[in-house]
Amino acid sequence: MRAILPGKPQAKLQAVCTTQWIRKRLVVYISGNALIILGGPHDLIQTIYHENSDALDAVAIDEATGKIATCSGTTVYIYRPYGESERALKWSLQHTFEIEDVGRDSCALSWGTSEELLVGSSTLRLFQTTAKETLIWSRLLSSPVASALFSFDASLIASRAKYDRLVKVWRRLSFGSDDVRFDSSYLPHPSIVTGMHWRRSVDQEQHATNVLYTLCTDSKIRIWATTDPHGLQVFQLWTEIDTQMSIQPRHLGPSDQLSARFVFMIDHRDFQCGIERAKVTAASEKDQHHVLDHLAEIAQRNPEVCVVLDNKGHMCAWALENVGSKTRGNNDISNIAHVENFNALSSRTTAAKHSFVQFLGFVGEEPSDTYTLLVHHFDGWIEWLEARIDEIFDPSPRQARLRQRALWTGHDGAIKKIVRNVSGKALISRTCDNEGLFWKQRRTEHSMDIIRCSSFKMSEHIHRTCVLDNSDFVVNLHGQSISLWNVQNAISEEAASCTYQIHGKPLCLLQLPVPVSTPGLKYVATMSSTLKGIVWELQVPQPIRHPSSLAGPTSSGIREYGSFDLGLEEDLVFVLPIDPAGSTLSPPGFLDIFASDIALSYTYSGVLRTWTARVDTNSKRVEWLVTSTVVTGIDNPSLASGSSIRKIALVNAQRNGLTIWDSRSGQLEHDQQFTTQDLIGDLDWSSTPDAQSILAVGFSHRVVIYTQMRYDYIDKGPAWTAIREIDIRNSTPFPIGDSTWLGSGNLVIGAGNQLFVYDKAIATADDLISDLSIPVHKHAFVDIFDLVALLNGPLPVYHPQFLSQCILAGKMSQVQRTIISLNKILKFFNNGDDLDSYLTLSPEDYIMEQEDVSFANAKEMQSSFADFSLDDEPRVVNEALATELNQKLAKLPVPYISSREQIHLADIVECLGVGEKHRRSLDENAMRYLLFFRQDMLRQKQTSYGQPGITWREIAWAIHSESQDILVDLVSRHFQGRMLWKHARESGMFMWMTDVSALRAQFEVIARNEYTKTDEKNPVDCSLYYMALKKKNVLLGLWRMAAWNREQSSTQKLLSNNFADPRWKTAALKNAYALLGKRRFDYAAAFFLLAGNLRDAVNVCASQLQDMQLAIAVARVYEGDDGIVLRELLEDKVLPLAAVEGNRWLATWAFWMLGRRDLAVRALISPIATLLNRPLTPTKQAKSYLSTDPALVVLYRQLRDKTLLTLKGATQISPQEEWKFVLQTARLYDRMGCDLLALDLVRNWEFLKYPSPFKTLPLQATAAADSIPDPRKLLRRRSSLVVDDLPSPKSPPMGAGKGKKPPPAKVFEEPDASSLLDSFGF
Repeated sequence: MRAILPGKPQAKLQAVCTTQWIRKRLVVYISGNALIILGGPHDLIQTIYHENSDALDAVAIDEATGKIATCSGTTVYIYRPYGESERALKWSLQHTFEIEDVGRDSCALSWGTSEELLVGSSTLRLFQTTAKETLIWSRLLSSPVASALFSFDASLIASRAKYDRLVKVWRRLSFGSDDVRFDSSYLPHPSIVTGMHWRRSVDQEQHATNVLYTLCTDSKIRIWATTDPHGLQVFQLWTEIDTQMSIQPRHLGPSDQLSARFVFMIDHRDFQCGIERAKVTAASEKDQHHVLDHLAEIAQRNPEVCVVLDNKGHMCAWALENVGSKTRGNNDISNIAHVENFNALSSRTTAAKHSFVQFLGFVGEEPSDTYTLLVHHFDGWIEWLEARIDEIFDPSPRQARLRQRALWTGHDGAIKKIVRNVSGKALISRTCDNEGLFWKQRRTEHSMDIIRCSSFKMSEHIHRTCVLDNSDFVVNLHGQSISLWNVQNAISEEAASCTYQIHGKPLCLLQLPVPVSTPGLKYVATMSSTLKGIVWELQVPQPIRHPSSLAGPTSSGIREYGSFDLGLEEDLVFVLPIDPAGSTLSPPGFLDIFASDIALSYTYSGVLRTWTARVDTNSKRVEWLVTSTVVTGIDNPSLASGSSIRKIALVNAQRNGLTIWDSRSGQLEHDQQFTTQDLIGDLDWSSTPDAQSILAVGFSHRVVIYTQMRYDYIDKGPAWTAIREIDIRNSTPFPIGDSTWLGSGNLVIGAGNQLFVYDKAIATADDLISDLSIPVHKHAFVDIFDLVALLNGPLPVYHPQFLSQCILAGKMSQVQRTIISLNKILKFFNNGDDLDSYLTLSPEDYIMEQEDVSFANAKEMQSSFADFSLDDEPRVVNEALATELNQKLAKLPVPYISSREQIHLADIVECLGVGEKHRRSLDENAMRYLLFFRQDMLRQKQTSYGQPGITWREIAWAIHSESQDILVDLVSRHFQGRMLWKHARESGMFMWMTDVSALRAQFEVIARNEYTKTDEKNPVDCSLYYMALKKKNVLLGLWRMAAWNREQSSTQKLLSNNFADPRWKTAALKNAYALLGKRRFDYAAAFFLLAGNLRDAVNVCASQLQDMQLAIAVARVYEGDDGIVLRELLEDKVLPLAAVEGNRWLATWAFWMLGRRDLAVRALISPIATLLNRPLTPTKQAKSYLSTDPALVVLYRQLRDKTLLTLKGATQISPQEEWKFVLQTARLYDRMGCDLLALDLVRNWEFLKYPSPFKTLPLQATAAADSIPDPRKLLRRRSSLVVDDLPSPKSPPMGAGKGKKPPPAKVFEEPDASSLLDSFGF
């Protein structure tokens, strides 16, 4: 925590007290109805609220027991400490009792010995509070006391009434008896007594002469001591000091003699201790310390020091020696210092006409502690000042003698709202009773703090507040008026106001961006629940920072500029300003979707809209534009917040669900559910200087800080993560009212009447940071901006995610070169060395246009490795290099990647080494599949839980491969030739094999392996597979050998029948349904196949077994790829599932299997639901960022110009839609940290060259070939053939081909270049 603003101290004489208890300095003060206990300048121990009582009047702490007494009206509360031995010091209520005759402004508290508490009002009462409160003495007074204090040995009480010139001294006559008695005497003064102070004894157990210091309105300090112990009076006047005459400045002004005087005492114990501490510090310094030597000589005489200062910065100090002696010597009172530029009082106090200030001084117990001075300003704040004693009394000029360690102030009521300006350098905190404080950000020696600059209190209710940027003005929106406030002074002044009328309830107050040509003019707008609004023009005087700057208005004013109607008829919930998140409010050049958002609206149906506006000073109107619309599907949202960098956080109706959306793309980035006890109450955005988002989610007593992370499409990692959790339960019991970010990255939290300012440094030992596995543990703290930059930003080229995306993008040569360069550098790398993010490679190598060459021929291209001069340097990543590099990765931590990422890097290297053996035999798509298949298998071995297998992305690569036979062999060999169905499902083999004959052969291998997987060889395990292959006789033979199975006889007898007979089909169906009842689903599917009912068998696999791959494989094996059941399965289940989940890889695969290659291309870009003729409601998963994998653009580019049918599908995509797709993919690459791939995409992408004007082609699959534009005109660069796969426009009539020989099988012959297009019918 950087700073604490515990609340506004009461303007009472006993509002603050301090003591040293068990080697801990405690400072206690009252603020409103809160009791605040602190253990240091930034150590808030506890806040105790008295909810059912009025404001507190006084507080006192017992130095012996640590008990705290406070009172409110007629009620006295006593708290006792506990938990000190467990280092969890807190206070709990011990006693509560009522005092009948306590007035509102007349209550005094003071602790004596043996837990005795003196309560002063119109009666002095003494209570014993050991077990229970017991009244042991009372005395009725003529006037209510203003102050009553025990002496430190508790033998005397000094009391005075308000505006009284007599101090009454009560002398205790008996201790420890039931009969407590006091006698009294008076100390007369010539004028009203304003203050009293008892001299502190050296040791509480040691008897010392009591001395009383009194201060009067005649500016004199009187010192009372027992000079005649046998006299009638307890005290006699020992001496007096004239404070007006004490300060004689060198340059006497006309008002210096009459300026205010302030006094505080330094007890001889604190003075001596402060001198000793200063000696220790000065011993290590080379300079001579004459002042310290002089003060050390004075300290040897055990003096009390009386310090007198004025509001001009002058200070005079008097040493009082031998106080209380019968005879006073000439040297008993001596002036020890006269100092100028003494900064114990702030400029606000010195400028005030009537300043009321109270001082409390002490020296801490720690050897490093200096003298501390607590300054209680009665206008509502407390300063903690520190200095060495010799620096305080050094007469030589000094700029800052006292260093401010803390400033405690704030509200005296519960904080309701905190509003910042656009830059985050100023904010307003507002309470429920319309009190507001204006704060500004201030840079200190180590960080940022906020200081209170102004305050206002209004009788009219404040609906909304706007802090104008770059000015000291605040706008408040009321029910029927709007007011402009000047907050330059300590007390705010209303500069202007005007009334208004609007239809509906005003929901927000927005500051609009203004043109640069209008200095001093600002515009604010309100928007109502009916989306109607008013704009006001404000005249704000601007400070002249440069002579050449444009002159603005010299006076303040506000007028209605105009009204507007956005014209949307919808169930609007709320409109709120966009959180600037550290950005500036820049005027828009054009009113388009690229302009900065200024407002966010959301409806009951969960539709989010962001708005921008532009003030047109020429036409005197304001133009509005919707920049984005996001349909979230979340009904009745309770809370929302948007940032200027296009992020929106939304909370559900129950307030326990958080979603984060990208408004630019409409994608869901984060979805988290909390417990029902954790209700979200606040959302606040911030950002790093690199525009990376940070979100603070506020609950009742804690705040969780989230930050964005790089997108991860390989491991499907989270896009947001929690990096810090702030819990305020130990500091205050009051729930969080509001919070906001400062522009510097500090978080301000308001709870009760207190403000907590948290530093942007995060402890690296925190569990949330440890879970991130990032290299920050060398330091105890890390800056939040640096931490977010580590989790975002560009990746090094050797990062596993970057290499994976390069592999998907077809940049295999760059990946090979990166791995070889990394291996070369790590040969001479030591732990702690720095590593170039590019491995000395050029960034241009990664953004070069990729030639369309086969993967087998790519090995012969060695030009990219010409930089290597060593003859023995490997040119490719073979198994030897992979083994060598992985040995280094197992020993050396590589910079900029975590240990988990380093394991993934080793997996990629191993997969590249294995894939290199088969590089000549595999095409590019097969290599993509093989690398990710091997990587997935390796990760399954490294984790204790099972992985789901490869994704539909890898299946989509493999189905477009022309090396499937080799892939089948490699996958089978990976499982040692014992492939079971679970292995086939993990590899997706039966989804991507296109040769049905090879598919059935491999399915039979699965059947044999399933039969032999156990020693008992159960035919039930393989029944489904042999039934799908229609090999009932093989299964019958296996049952004949299963003599051990009790079902052998009945099953063998059943299988011997002819199931073409309807009787036996019915018998098979009955057995299938009976098995369904016994939940033997796979065996039931086999009997459905036995009955020839493929549809039911497929449904059992898809629904009961939840195995879509098995259902598809059974349908393909049973009836081929042109079967009706397979088509129904793909159209009725697979495609709707892909649309609901937003799985574009599954959708393009399904369309490809259906022969709709045009739709297979369109499914990569267009919304899947629009390609299906049925209404579907997408789930949150469909709206997730994971549904837009950047590798989709690679497959789209590959399929787009592969055949005429895919080219036809590409022409159905509008140029604008394709442009958005490419731009969105570039953003995804950038969010993943693959900036080079984003640059490569936008630099080398080739759009289709449509005829002008563009006309969408027909959707019918039976369209004639001449409806497809000439491929030579659609693509500028051609390096491959376009296959004509369009269906014939019309089928010949039945019987037209009888008697004719079938045409010979077509063999592809490469045509002449001159007749290339003629071969395709052009």
